[in-house]
Amino acid sequence: MKLLLLTLAALLLLSQLTPGGTQKCWNLHGRCRQKCSRRERVYVYCTNNKLCCVKPKFQPREKLWPF
Repeated sequence: MKLLLLTLAALLLLSQLTPGGTQKCWNLHGRCRQKCSRRERVYVYCTNNKLCCVKPKFQPREKLWPF
């Protein structure tokens, strides 16, 4: 009985730790998703044809005047 309770507790903890397991992208600053949240932008695409959603502070800045 104790073994059964221990097994159930372990399975419950494991299910809470990794609910989605999304793939990382853009130097580990982004996540591959079907749809980005409001606070994220699409910069590149992942290898699995999903969007690489990156927060704007991690995206490279565009140069206004090339010198």
